[in-house]
Amino acid sequence: MKKADLLSTLFVGIDVSSRENVVCAIDFEQQKRLRFSVPNNQPGAIMMAEKLQQFFSNNTDVNKLVVALESTSFYGVHIANYLSSCETLMPFYTHVYCINPKLVANYKKSYVGLGKNDAIDAFIIADFARVGRITSAPWRGSQFLALQRLTRHRLHLAKSLMREKTYMLSNIFLKFSEFSILDDDKQPFSNNYGTTASAILTDFLSTEDIATMSLDALIDYICKKGKNRFVNPEHTAYLLQQAARNSYRLDKCLYEPLTISIASSFNLISAYEAEMKVINKAIEKTLRGLDPNAYQSLLSIPGIGPVYAAGIIAEITSIEAFKSHEALAKYAGLVWKEHQSGNFKADDTILSKDGNTYLRYYLIEATSHVKNHVAEYAAFYQKKYGEVKTHQHKRALALTARKFIRLIFGLLANHQLYSPSRVSQI
Repeated sequence: MKKADLLSTLFVGIDVSSRENVVCAIDFEQQKRLRFSVPNNQPGAIMMAEKLQQFFSNNTDVNKLVVALESTSFYGVHIANYLSSCETLMPFYTHVYCINPKLVANYKKSYVGLGKNDAIDAFIIADFARVGRITSAPWRGSQFLALQRLTRHRLHLAKSLMREKTYMLSNIFLKFSEFSILDDDKQPFSNNYGTTASAILTDFLSTEDIATMSLDALIDYICKKGKNRFVNPEHTAYLLQQAARNSYRLDKCLYEPLTISIASSFNLISAYEAEMKVINKAIEKTLRGLDPNAYQSLLSIPGIGPVYAAGIIAEITSIEAFKSHEALAKYAGLVWKEHQSGNFKADDTILSKDGNTYLRYYLIEATSHVKNHVAEYAAFYQKKYGEVKTHQHKRALALTARKFIRLIFGLLANHQLYSPSRVSQI
């Protein structure tokens, strides 16, 4: 923003809560020009817009409006959406920004001895905008919000699914101790959460029933439950029976409660997976008409499907908001904090994780797929994996995701499709 524009801009900070929005407006000279509060509802939003419009009518020294509020939970969504599309505020080149609360909290530390209340918090937010510390894109309105709600809900489902699978493992270990700890080459099933595994863990009350069952009967059972898809059902039955015989025996009173708990977990897992399929279809539908060039750029990368492309687009919104791939990486929290003092420099550095959690999730998940399809990323991942002896996978994947950000930024900023010949040049 040019100096002349800054001098004629009103910077508005809003401290948002579930019931009330506290507003503080300052000019470029840091003079407080407005301070009021309104209810956090539709009449309150209308009242806020009217007060701001009235202020501009009575003060000709300002003619531009920048509104900033913290992206705390979902309480600020409605007011951000309303102000960004409010017709009475459009003549003032209104820009609305939702900013990371951690950035505001760190900025507030520069005010030594400053107390805390809603009015002070609103002032700090307004001043944060005044000094040009905002690096995110302006609020883009309902279309991106719709996509964002779907992609974020999908992450919620994915986490719930993973949490349920992890929880179920404890019950499986208690009932069938060997089943959950076998090496890959001794696992009877390729998917321990599949239909046949579910039947084994819920149809049989105890491991003793499996261990004492005739091998032929167990083979027939596996073929029936697996719909004759097992290449070698005899070997599968043998591994399963061996695991049952090597498992701990429990008191009979424990088997039924454990079986009921495991069956309940399988039902929840099936429900989560079914809901994720519904959400995936909704994401693809919502994507239509939303920045098709960016969508096609991401979709051209091997291993990236509609869901991961949508998740990344929903959180970035506009690549023009970022000056470089470093800025994008910082926004996603994929940067490392330096630990150095004098001649000392730590070998281990901590991943920041101060940025957008949702964007970081979709970038890392997308990277996990890309490395399986692009040789350069696979080689980079393996190189980083072999550099350390602890946290190999997490570290290597995070570093590969950082490299992947450079590719994404290059493609989106230049409106290009992926090309193997250009990937190493980006």
